[in-house]
Amino acid sequence: MLLRKYSGYLSSLRKEFLKKRKKGKLPKDARIALMDWWNSHYRWPYPTEEEKLMLSEMTGLDIKQINNWFINQRKRHWKPSSEMRFGVMEGVSGAAHGTILEHM
Repeated sequence: MLLRKYSGYLSSLRKEFLKKRKKGKLPKDARIALMDWWNSHYRWPYPTEEEKLMLSEMTGLDIKQINNWFINQRKRHWKPSSEMRFGVMEGVSGAAHGTILEHM
């Protein structure tokens, strides 16, 4: 009796559960597009806000999803070279030093 009474409700619940995709899995075409960008920018994998918008439009993902994907990808698969770290630091200190001298 209960089964007959709630069978319609149970089948719609089942359909709803099947529709929802597993958390943590982005669509394959979106992952491919992100990996293409990653591979062509491997030396400095920090997309600009404009690039994030472009990736969002291409993939259908939210900006937050794009940001999280890049954060995870860099943590798991990217190690900046030691020369790169020193180069970035020199660029930062050189830029700061240059602006201080200009104001003197």
